Amino acid sequence: MQATRSATMTRPAAVLAGFASGAAALGCGELVAGFRGNWQSPVVGVAEGIIERVPRSVKDFAIEQFGRNDKLALIIGILALSIVFAAVLGLIARRRPLMAMAGFALFALVGMWGSQQAFTSSFSGIVPSLCAGIAGIGTLALLVRRAPRRAAAADVETVDNSSEVEPTSGTDPAPALAAVGGGSRRTFLASTAAVAAIAAGAAAGGRRLRTRFSATSSRNALTLPTPASALAPLAAGVDVDVEGVSSFFTPNTSFYRIDTAVEVPQVRAEEWELRIHGMVEREVTFTFDDLLRRRLVEEDITLTCVSNTVGGPLVGNARWLGVPLLDLLDEAGIQAGADQLVGRSVDGWTSGFPVETLRDGRTALLAIGMNGEPLPLEHGFPARVIVSGIYGYVSATKWITEIEVTTFDSFDAYWVKRGWDDRAPIKIQARIDTPRSLGKVAPGTVSIGGVAWAQTVGISKVEVKIDDGEFSEASLADEQNVNTWRLWSMDWEVAEPGRHRITVRATDADGNVQTDDRAEPFPNGASGWMSIFCDVKDA
Repeated sequence: MQATRSATMTRPAAVLAGFASGAAALGCGELVAGFRGNWQSPVVGVAEGIIERVPRSVKDFAIEQFGRNDKLALIIGILALSIVFAAVLGLIARRRPLMAMAGFALFALVGMWGSQQAFTSSFSGIVPSLCAGIAGIGTLALLVRRAPRRAAAADVETVDNSSEVEPTSGTDPAPALAAVGGGSRRTFLASTAAVAAIAAGAAAGGRRLRTRFSATSSRNALTLPTPASALAPLAAGVDVDVEGVSSFFTPNTSFYRIDTAVEVPQVRAEEWELRIHGMVEREVTFTFDDLLRRRLVEEDITLTCVSNTVGGPLVGNARWLGVPLLDLLDEAGIQAGADQLVGRSVDGWTSGFPVETLRDGRTALLAIGMNGEPLPLEHGFPARVIVSGIYGYVSATKWITEIEVTTFDSFDAYWVKRGWDDRAPIKIQARIDTPRSLGKVAPGTVSIGGVAWAQTVGISKVEVKIDDGEFSEASLADEQNVNTWRLWSMDWEVAEPGRHRITVRATDADGNVQTDDRAEPFPNGASGWMSIFCDVKDA
């Protein structure tokens, strides 16, 4: 006679139980988050928390490696780690189910923590993450009961040795595993498959529910008014006829996006307001309809991200439509002693730039249009700030909802708290767009071209040198204005096959030559000359 002291899930069953329970938790979190516009799924909450807390070097690495896809990479990483974590909890549940369930409670707490990094309402973080934790615990408890179990031979004890019968020839006297209960393998696999399918449906349903809060319909219904000060159509001379060189205007779909928002904030124009307060004579609030009734102007302005490396892609040029910021601030009345304007986004992000930038002749807009259409959602719809000549991290607040007039001594904006300079004028830069780095070119005449910028001053000269030769002046396209980049090109008569180095530098309208001192983006923007190598094929 035999009796079992213990019976545990098989390891594959435990992994599947953990995997399915993790999927259930994630799916439930997504579904519940879809019921309210200010609720976050645990995954998004954790991503927000990571962005808020991760060291600057990690953020810089992510931007450098993934560019516009940095947040997608973060979400995928969190999902992958969540599933691995859930699978480990499944293995723990083989012998310590209560500890495994406590792991899902920890999962919920982490989601709550993450959501609090961006939202002030505790309810927004608690509900979806709490439901996700409960779903994970409940699913794991269910699957643990249904999982097939086996007992090891060591767990089998002999009750009456004298009554044992000698095994017949060919029979294994000590089978490695003996089935001792739980559900059948087929039933268990069907249960885990059903849980996974329901979890996927819940996640999809949550995503679908969130479309109710989308600002897409608000944007699509908006017809931009004719500006009081409209720019003439773009002259042909501002572009260059060289394949591979950026067009003067960057298409909205190609325009770089760098911000801290994991999910694009959804702000309807009809519900949007801008509050101007702080060191002002009178606090004022503007609705979107107020903006549409004001004097709107068009301005061509190049934007540059401070994280852009020398020759990098985080720069773009667009035609913006908006209200001059000075008009709005004059209505509020800036008090003496104020020297900083702090923009606050609907998601809590802040930037701060000098008050003097409104009065030194540069362009500063509260923009509502981009390249002839309403701002794209990912670029700040319904309104954002555009200030020429300073990097976006100190000025270009998207989804803006507040402007506080204050001082630099009393407030540090988001990136300033993380060590970046509080004043950030854009540095002179020139970039080679063609030929591509390490590209191959045929012998003969090779076209070289790119863009250069020195905002608020303008570009007067771009020079190129091959290998260790002298700099030669390139041809400049026409200048649209001093706030935009300027395209350039030159022909290179290839003399020898092999690998060659091409270097470019720019000079601004005041005669300042772009420095060759190499500096990384931190803490106030990259500097140095851009150089590439290209290979000239044998004739």
